[in-house]
Amino acid sequence: MTPSAAAPSALPPAPEAALRVAGGAAGAPAPYLQLDGVRKRFGSFEALKGIDLAIAKGEFVCFLGPSGCGKTTLLRVIAGLEAHSAGRLWQAGREISALPPAQRDYGIVFQSYALFPNLSVADNVAYGLVNRRTPRAQVRQRVDELLALVGLPGSSAKFPAQMSGGQQQRVALARALATAPGLLLLDEPLSALDAIVRVRLRQEIKALQRQLGVTTIMVTHDQEEALSVADRIVVMNQGAIEQVGTPMQIYREPATPFVADFVGRVNAVRAERQADGRLRIGATPFVGNGLAGHGAPGERVTVYLRPEDVLARPIAPGEPNVFEACIEGIEFLGSYCLVTVGGEALAGERLEVVLSLNFLAEQRLDIGSRLPLKLLPERLRVFS
Repeated sequence: MTPSAAAPSALPPAPEAALRVAGGAAGAPAPYLQLDGVRKRFGSFEALKGIDLAIAKGEFVCFLGPSGCGKTTLLRVIAGLEAHSAGRLWQAGREISALPPAQRDYGIVFQSYALFPNLSVADNVAYGLVNRRTPRAQVRQRVDELLALVGLPGSSAKFPAQMSGGQQQRVALARALATAPGLLLLDEPLSALDAIVRVRLRQEIKALQRQLGVTTIMVTHDQEEALSVADRIVVMNQGAIEQVGTPMQIYREPATPFVADFVGRVNAVRAERQADGRLRIGATPFVGNGLAGHGAPGERVTVYLRPEDVLARPIAPGEPNVFEACIEGIEFLGSYCLVTVGGEALAGERLEVVLSLNFLAEQRLDIGSRLPLKLLPERLRVFS
């Protein structure tokens, strides 16, 4: 899309909610993209429920969530392809709330590539430049630069049907970047590709984004994809933001049960608070960092922890959170196994544990074997 010719208006003071989401404070640089109370209704259905968000210049942000959570609708509202019902949007210091798509400064890549089948690769990439009446020599130079940048030098004369899915997506990416937009929008750009190509292309997109420094928003339902490329992840559920944070924060410090359950594998076990500040899971008391003073004794809670946070070694004598478990199932996943454990100590509760093939072979462990395990106190996440 071409930028507006209108002079940019001054950015009003950032709404408090947006600053809070961005992790900023008074006096911090104004965000590059800012959303304030954005809502979208389809009849009586509210697809977006008051979205407040601020994105810094040069950030790579992923909108992550299940199908129907509102992430694609939010991207389309930012692009002006969907009219929002309430709220305001700013980009680079000017309000874009009422601007049509052609007057917003962005490039977009769709899941379906949306290449023109009757145009060559060069003409597809040059489409936005030609519409802006860029001199022909500059267009050729820019197309050659971009095709080299996305790893497709010498492909100018080909047509989309002559290229693989991964190559077509590279062409779509080059076309989106042709006009040097300030914002790059990616709508599930890798979901139609096979697993190996998807991994390779997401690494290339991340490297390209770093090289160009373009502010980027990618919509995805793939947790691994979001964790591997994003500077920050916006986890969405039922039209609202559940949590915004770095990949490590989202994975290690989920703010809600939904985030804990949606992002990565997780154990969710029932527990009860004890008078001494510990948690009792089944028949066994456990300590967790920061548990003391939170909640009343006898309160029923759910404890979340990742399979890799249940350790089989090293375990020293007298360490806390150690219990004996019985192996009830082993799922082979290549370089490691996902082992299900239970036993008297957990009194009916079960945990999934990540163990290496080498460890299982070395300890001669199989279904029915017993072994000591330890829960890491700092990794227990407790929700009422």
